[in-house]
Amino acid sequence: MAEVGEVTEGCRLPVLRRNQDNEDEWPLAEILSVKDISGRKLFYVHYIDFNKRLDEWVTHDRLDLKKIQFPKKEAKTPTKNGLPGSRPSSPEREVRKTLDLSLQPASTPASGKTLPIPVQITLRFNLPKEREAVPGEPDQPLSSSSCVQPNHRTTKRKVEVVSPATPVPASTETTQASVFPQNGSARRAVAAQPGRKRKSNCLGTDEDSQDSSDGIPSAPRMTGSLVSDRSHDDIITRMKNIECIELGRHRLKPWYFSPYPQELTTLPVLYLCEFCLKYVKSLKCLQRHLTKCDLRHPPGNEIYRKGTISFFEIDGRKNKSYSQNLCLLAKCFLDHKTLYYDTDPFLFYVMTEYDCKGFHIVGYFSKEKESTEDYNVACILTLPPYQRRGYGKLLIEFSYELSKVEGKTGTPEKPLSDLGLLSYRSYWSQTILEILMNLKSENGERPQITINEISEITSIKKEDVISTLQYLNLINYYKGQYILTLSEDIVDGHERAMLKRILRIDSKCLHFTPKDWSKRGKW
Repeated sequence: MAEVGEVTEGCRLPVLRRNQDNEDEWPLAEILSVKDISGRKLFYVHYIDFNKRLDEWVTHDRLDLKKIQFPKKEAKTPTKNGLPGSRPSSPEREVRKTLDLSLQPASTPASGKTLPIPVQITLRFNLPKEREAVPGEPDQPLSSSSCVQPNHRTTKRKVEVVSPATPVPASTETTQASVFPQNGSARRAVAAQPGRKRKSNCLGTDEDSQDSSDGIPSAPRMTGSLVSDRSHDDIITRMKNIECIELGRHRLKPWYFSPYPQELTTLPVLYLCEFCLKYVKSLKCLQRHLTKCDLRHPPGNEIYRKGTISFFEIDGRKNKSYSQNLCLLAKCFLDHKTLYYDTDPFLFYVMTEYDCKGFHIVGYFSKEKESTEDYNVACILTLPPYQRRGYGKLLIEFSYELSKVEGKTGTPEKPLSDLGLLSYRSYWSQTILEILMNLKSENGERPQITINEISEITSIKKEDVISTLQYLNLINYYKGQYILTLSEDIVDGHERAMLKRILRIDSKCLHFTPKDWSKRGKW
């Protein structure tokens, strides 16, 4: 058995932790850092296959030294300049398997319990003339629009959807919005729109964020991205650097690294003004700041208010200090997004809850002033004290409400965090099911709707509509056509979910006029 002194950075071994059921477990973890405090060694561990927000400092008595795996050393290999080089590396990191993105057809429609008025929606996609439909063929393309034709039955209500539009090839590169992981694997996927390729794996650098190289100040950037460049990850950014944040009446424990000034990372508590988000090093400094801070709400225009919920629109150029402080706070809870000090290309929509002391921040989302990728959200966050209370879905609904006013369809910027993906998947499912279940027949005929119409009604991008239908496992291949089947379980589950969804956006309370950011005068 290894000694405690032999445990170094890069080692892997089981570490004791408590799970959600308050039971002891020993997941495999990697040692990221070791420190000595008053002769007592502490180890910063990352649990393999767990989210980084669970990383923590542990003592040696929680380490299983009998099963330790020491770092492997790579053989010396020549570098580009011909010089030999070697470096120690931790054991092989997890490599995600390629997702199976093919849509498997079903030989029979999905079966469900018989409803008093069972609902079965049938989608029939017209294939291109050069290729005829072959029953059972898995790679037939899905198209992006459809229309409905009647078909009367005594026990089931069907809606057939015929699609004459250009099909989307099933083999086309997909995006994360099209792939919904479930229990670690992809359940369904839909092809992304050809000809609109994003940066490779969302890991490329954003060239637009750089100033002009000739020394002449460039015009304000109208586009940008908050996607994190994972290629620059190091041991520092993999570790949480802030112990605790006090924001108003809440104390928050950060999940991830955030680039606050180095001198503040050693403090037991970092204090923030909940109205201007300025950070200070002590409670006394915060109290002195509050006597001078006149803000009782986020800077910017209040564009929505209903009850105690308000939304404020903040321009990243006009309110740069607040926007940067907001990004610093958000980075504590977002791992897949990076911080740009140049906030000019972004608008920030901050949701607040009002009481006698002022407007307290609940969450926010940001969006590009001009997006070439039809993104209506760049970053989105509900602060931990307000999570699991419906605020996240309210933020998503508000972002699509803005898209409706703008007359556009939108989608969130990728990649989404695990919690963000769950929230969007739930919102898309509920919104689309709400439309399908509320279809009404006219003149005794079966109701008619197209995927394009669903997209226009909801402002959800067509690719997200199709991928949601596939995630819900509603699309099946039967007798040469694609059909949608709403089972009793899906209907009952949707009705229960909608009963719990109390917070909704009221479009009558929205006072928002979209701007044309392509004109310099708007900047």
